[in-house]
Amino acid sequence: MMNVDAKKCIGCGLCVKDCFPNDIEIVDGKARINNERCIKCGHCIAVCPKEAISIDEYNMEEVKDYNKEEFSVDADNLLNFIKFRRSVRRFKNKEVEKDKILKIIEAGRFTQTAINMQDVSYIVVEEKLQELKALTYESLKKIGENMLANLSPETIMYKSYAELWIRMYKEYMENPNENDKLFCNAPAIIIVTANSDVNGALASSNMELMTNDLGLGTFFSGFFVKAAQESKEILDFIGVKEGKKVVTCMVIGYPDVKYLRTVPRKAADICWK
Repeated sequence: MMNVDAKKCIGCGLCVKDCFPNDIEIVDGKARINNERCIKCGHCIAVCPKEAISIDEYNMEEVKDYNKEEFSVDADNLLNFIKFRRSVRRFKNKEVEKDKILKIIEAGRFTQTAINMQDVSYIVVEEKLQELKALTYESLKKIGENMLANLSPETIMYKSYAELWIRMYKEYMENPNENDKLFCNAPAIIIVTANSDVNGALASSNMELMTNDLGLGTFFSGFFVKAAQESKEILDFIGVKEGKKVVTCMVIGYPDVKYLRTVPRKAADICWK
């Protein structure tokens, strides 16, 4: 429930103006939150000049007052940071500290979600990664075999993927340490699940930026997502909650490669109206 401290409230109406669901009104010179259409987005908390608004469900100690020194990011530096990021598939034999993993997840936790659903969950796999690898390679092999057995004009374009997955499985089984083409011998993965694909993807994007800023490297394993979608055994193994689906899989570790510059991209496809 959202609460208003009447002693602090000055009735300025800023919270009323910024409330998208229109769930706040001024009554007798004080703000009143009806808690009928409220989605608990916290805009009223952020905009109140007197810190008069709080919420029961969340930890109010997380709230920080804005100051330019801690909150501002130079736009050009940020753009260069984004341009410089690379998908990393070569990792050192070094564990990732728990506090860094938690900070990456924190970047996802504070990412916006549609109607403030906050439906994104995180599954960190480290100790049981070898078991998950075996399940994933097996799932991809089965998917590939099924695709090859049921090729049609509509699916012929995926034939190369089917063959690749089967070959990856065989090579991994021959030498798991040398032929881990799926997880690249990284020490950890973070699986992002959500009710909404968009919410999970948005969280993952911010998590990637945090990963890079912490001196770590990552790539998104679309092959794992495919394997998990087609395998109840994988979903049960990692404990995906009911109603949620695997959106992304971030393979994380310390890079064993050093990049020296950005790379070019296609020109932006923009339509001005």
